[in-house]
Amino acid sequence: MVIGMTATPDPGPRTSDLLQVTDLKVTVAGLTIVDGLTLSVPAGEVHAIMGPNGSGKSTLSKALAGHPAYAIAGGGAALDGKDLLAMEPDERVHAGLFVGFQYPTEVPGVNNAEFLRMAWNARRKALGQPEATAKEFAPILAERIRQAEAPEDYAGRQLNAGLSGGQKKRNEILQMYVLEPRLAILDETDSGLDIDAIKAVARGINGFRRPDRSIVLITHFQRLLELVKPDRIHVLVKGRIVHSGGPELAERLEAEGYDRFERA
Repeated sequence: MVIGMTATPDPGPRTSDLLQVTDLKVTVAGLTIVDGLTLSVPAGEVHAIMGPNGSGKSTLSKALAGHPAYAIAGGGAALDGKDLLAMEPDERVHAGLFVGFQYPTEVPGVNNAEFLRMAWNARRKALGQPEATAKEFAPILAERIRQAEAPEDYAGRQLNAGLSGGQKKRNEILQMYVLEPRLAILDETDSGLDIDAIKAVARGINGFRRPDRSIVLITHFQRLLELVKPDRIHVLVKGRIVHSGGPELAERLEAEGYDRFERA
């Protein structure tokens, strides 16, 4: 490989929280959707956030990404000890944040490989590292496609245009492998996927796990969590975390639903 994003050795296990969200409040069009949410995700762990529709799961991911329609009304969020909310959206990416959205945007006419090279180079430029030419990037992308178990023709496709829902989600996983974030937030990556696509996405997520990285999965369903096996599961109701537990919590939620948490 001519150019690599990761130039230093794996630093090994870390005990500090990679993501720390404290009493976060987010409003959308004047309505409070996230209301006092507190969440800690240590480096090296995979956490899942589950909850009923309208509980604020997607709002949380978009607010952390810096979407302008999601206003921060209080609280804070830190990525690796740095104030995440003080950063512009592109600075959050350069700091190591990746957000895979539930409905990836189609961009007809934009070559997927060229888009990924531009994103790669933007991150490298922010890190003070040399950018890659199209020729240099080609073997890098081929290797990332192999690691992410994405179809080889993704390099020549248009950005999400003409792709099924499952193909778009797999392209999001490929983007994650290319950018190598410290923290990946995947918003309902499993929604609308058949079992084979879910297995492929789960393999991609598991293959990305590392002691210095963290992953937050936002999902409705137990089936993805059976394959990924998160370290912690958090229940989000009415804009705040109301209960947390181990991986066995997904089975209880599948059997019992969220009624008791909503009543409480």
